[in-house]
Amino acid sequence: MKKILIASLVLFLAACGNKSKDKKAELEKLKKEQADISGKIADLEQEIGAKKEIITKDVNVYEVKTSPFKNYIEIQGKIDAEKNVQVTPEAAGVITKVYASIGQNVSAGQILAQIDDAVLRQNMAQLQTQLDLATNLFKRQKNLWDQKIGTEVQYLNAKSQKEGLEKQMGVLKQQADLYKIKSPISGTIDQMDYKVGQAVQPGAPGIRVVNANDLKAKALVSETYAGRINQGDEVIVVVPDATDSVKTKISFAAKTIDPMSRSFAVEVKLPSKKSFRPNMLAVLKIVDYANQKATVVPIKAIQKSETGDYLMLDDNGKAKKVEVKVGNIYNGVAEILEGIKPGDKVITVGLNGLNEGDNVKL
Repeated sequence: MKKILIASLVLFLAACGNKSKDKKAELEKLKKEQADISGKIADLEQEIGAKKEIITKDVNVYEVKTSPFKNYIEIQGKIDAEKNVQVTPEAAGVITKVYASIGQNVSAGQILAQIDDAVLRQNMAQLQTQLDLATNLFKRQKNLWDQKIGTEVQYLNAKSQKEGLEKQMGVLKQQADLYKIKSPISGTIDQMDYKVGQAVQPGAPGIRVVNANDLKAKALVSETYAGRINQGDEVIVVVPDATDSVKTKISFAAKTIDPMSRSFAVEVKLPSKKSFRPNMLAVLKIVDYANQKATVVPIKAIQKSETGDYLMLDDNGKAKKVEVKVGNIYNGVAEILEGIKPGDKVITVGLNGLNEGDNVKL
């Protein structure tokens, strides 16, 4: 019985020893396989990395160059005539005749309408009779005085009587002239409201004469620009309704600021054009800054960051970030004061998601 137990124990220990050797062998085998797999993984990773495609972004660029840059102030104004006159009566009465009609061309001093002056003409006729008699008597007295006949007093009385009546006639003629409504300028009748039989008073409007050959554009400018806008500055006058524009200079810039509107007046003389009419709206684009050799870029190329403005350049196929100092901006173009130079290629399209160092191509 003891022999049997001993034999069984020996067999069990032998079996355990064999299992331990098998596990060690299996472990060694797995380690070897792991090393082989790791080597293959490294080889594949290296191979894939070498064949990885380089990502390149498509962009558009603007090549920097110097060019004239102008900044404009746009102000709304209107067209007016240098000679735009409201003709009014100088005496009260009833219109007896109208000599002109609307749209008619008239000259300076031309009579446009007549106010009833019948009473005044009667007075002038009576005075004229007296003046004729006084003139005749003076001539007779003068002839006698030249022959040393009569007294000097008689001669002087005749002369004084004649000259006094002449002065009275002159006054009546001046009064009669007030009954004639005359055009003070040459131009076209733009308004004619008077009719025969109509009663008028001094200063009552009714006739307008406009000289459309002598036009100007005028506007009010905020006092903010008082130190930047002066007579002689370049200006572009745009007339939207006439689909026309004129490049000229400011002919007048007021030196006084209106205390109510806090603005000052500017005027620009315009050439004679059939499309331009008084009271048309006009936009005055006044140059308040000019640089003949400015470095400019499209405004869409300027990017913002916490540190300020910057541009992205195409630097031999690589994106390069440069910080810039921006000056004036007008009509989609920005003046760059610092940061770039002529010849640089500024990226204008393809900026979304573009970082410094990225590959770019046109």
